[in-house]
Amino acid sequence: MKRTFNQAHCVVALCAAMLTGCTHSNEESGQQTSPMSGIAMADQVCAQCHGLTGESVSPTFPKLAAQQKEYLKLQLAAFKNHGRSDKTGAQYMWGFTRLTQSQIAELADYFSTQSPMKADADTPDARGELIFRQGLPGAGVAQCSSCHGAQGQGSGQVPRLAGQHAAYLAGQIKIFQQTEPHPRGDLTQQVAHAMTDADAESVAHYLASLGAKK
Repeated sequence: MKRTFNQAHCVVALCAAMLTGCTHSNEESGQQTSPMSGIAMADQVCAQCHGLTGESVSPTFPKLAAQQKEYLKLQLAAFKNHGRSDKTGAQYMWGFTRLTQSQIAELADYFSTQSPMKADADTPDARGELIFRQGLPGAGVAQCSSCHGAQGQGSGQVPRLAGQHAAYLAGQIKIFQQTEPHPRGDLTQQVAHAMTDADAESVAHYLASLGAKK
């Protein structure tokens, strides 16, 4: 059964789950700051926005199903340490500043082992595929597949993009273009910066069409 999306409920659940039992915030103590396991958190908190198996319904929230484990760890650590420049993400993830290293590892392991993100049924975007596979040499844009893999599957700290919400991907490209310095390194910023809005939309729609169909 799919869970209905409700922003207010999501925020309340997140706050309650993260603050209950969190009496200490010093990670160096080596003690858990919350009794909630990563698996329980995925079920009771993360699922409200991202779906129980990471197949989120709303493009406001990225799909996490079969996302690269190392990438998930990196992003959860960034939320914990206020290292993200995504205002929308920071708004919904502020409570995760109390995550423990164990919870980060458990959450990353849980979502990375789910079935891969389901692709949209839309017809693939030819312009987007061209940019993804060949880049835009004249504009200094490298092919996306050189880092994200031939099928957009990602690797290690490079995220899976195949099957991700097109609107979310297009929004992230805008963030990459506008953030200086970019919190995840300069490479992504340089690659995305020369894209026009139309090119970014095309790439996003193509990537959303990759992978197993719904």
